Amino acid sequence: MTSRTLLKRTAILGVCLVLAGCGKGISSGNIFSGGSGATASQREANQLDHTPGSNEAVIDGPTRRVQKKSTVWDIFGGNGDPNITVEVNKYLWQASLEVLDFLPIQEVDPFSGVIMTGYGTPPGGGRAYKATVYVTDPALDARSLKVSIRTRGGAVSADTQRAVENAILTRARQLRVRDSQL
Repeated sequence: MTSRTLLKRTAILGVCLVLAGCGKGISSGNIFSGGSGATASQREANQLDHTPGSNEAVIDGPTRRVQKKSTVWDIFGGNGDPNITVEVNKYLWQASLEVLDFLPIQEVDPFSGVIMTGYGTPPGGGRAYKATVYVTDPALDARSLKVSIRTRGGAVSADTQRAVENAILTRARQLRVRDSQL
């Protein structure tokens, strides 16, 4: 027997084992144990009824739990998991960073939408300010933006805070218009 023939037979055997892994007997976990070594959770998992046209599996039992099947494509989808998806408006986020660029950034968390700055003095100003920006929603809306500004002496007036919010919202709209023209 030549090495070429041995290689072909080994490849065919490997392909057969891989294809056998897709079969009903192997997927139930019985290939090596003969069927008697399955645990209760393995037997329960093997008795799933799949609803046609959906990606859900119904487990028969006293409570009829619904369990979502996972697929390879779930890796790329995110599926609304707050630990994976970013739920902030990119225009509000960028505008906040641009408008408050004179303040040193202390913490930035794009997953929760929080920007915290240290004290800084605006160009041409004499008073130091510190800001915290919270982008709460993916919509480009005034309700999606929360800004807190303070000085070393305490909170600033409502007019100053509103002026900064309006500057951020105006810049966000400008960024969105610029992107739509591309």
